[in-house]
Amino acid sequence: MSGAHASRSVARLAAVQALYQMEVSSIGVEHVIREFTEHRFDRDIEVGDNETAPLASADEAFFAELVRGVVAEQSRVDAAIARRLAENWRLERLDATVRAILRAGAYELAHRPDVPTEVAIDEYVEIAKSFFEGVEPGFVNGALDAVARDVRPRA
Repeated sequence: MSGAHASRSVARLAAVQALYQMEVSSIGVEHVIREFTEHRFDRDIEVGDNETAPLASADEAFFAELVRGVVAEQSRVDAAIARRLAENWRLERLDATVRAILRAGAYELAHRPDVPTEVAIDEYVEIAKSFFEGVEPGFVNGALDAVARDVRPRA
């Protein structure tokens, strides 16, 4: 994985964590971005029992753009996701982490045409796999694929 790709991957994971944190604690977007920038990036992460490894550096500008963008466009992002949920399912019924993953992925698909569709979807599926071992990664894949068909018409 190239350095630029790795730093984008770290930024995406951090954005999902920040969106989750904002939802469960009701802190504001600038506060959470500042917290991540000052206290979380360029730190070691736990990789096993009492083991740590350096976290790949994050593309902090990309991270901040994702978090700010999801917040600024949340009603549109949520509507794009909700259109693709099964009948009688509401976004609020989803796990908060899944919601954060879908919001970041849907925002990126809708607002970052420079990122290939497959890359964006794969990245968020991998994030889902880092949190869940069940059906959630497949659900994220299907939902983001459907959102991509809506927001990125094929030429």
